[in-house]
Amino acid sequence: MSTASKRIKELGLVLPPAPPPAGVYKPILVIDNFLYVSGQGCMRTDGTLIKGRLGYDLSLEEGKAAARQTALTMLSTITTHFGDIDRIKRLVKTLGMVNSAPDFGDQPLVINGYSELMSEVFGPDHGVGVRSAVGMVLPGGIAVEIEAMFELHK
Repeated sequence: MSTASKRIKELGLVLPPAPPPAGVYKPILVIDNFLYVSGQGCMRTDGTLIKGRLGYDLSLEEGKAAARQTALTMLSTITTHFGDIDRIKRLVKTLGMVNSAPDFGDQPLVINGYSELMSEVFGPDHGVGVRSAVGMVLPGGIAVEIEAMFELHK
């Protein structure tokens, strides 16, 4: 079985820079054998953020791509602030937040961009956990923000 770090290389994924905290919080926190990751935005490899509102100026496909980019941002934050990504056993919980127009109702389809990438990296059993996907107004006009919890190997 391939490790997460090997899968990232095999898939040719390019991680953006890990964003600095935008407030008074920790990017990651480890308690017992769980890794909590603060909300991550959709950062491109050049350090800029993907902005827009789904159902207004971004299409479903653009939103899904933004959620996938958010997954890459989260992987970057984990490797930068935690270290060995292969210490992650599985994804436990995801909260996906989508900057949405009031009548946009496809937030789960947008967050699939994140979930599909996590499944590719950690495998279909360990890369898929429980999940919520909601619409709201997000800071700075970013398209997607996602926070997650992972279980670590003992």
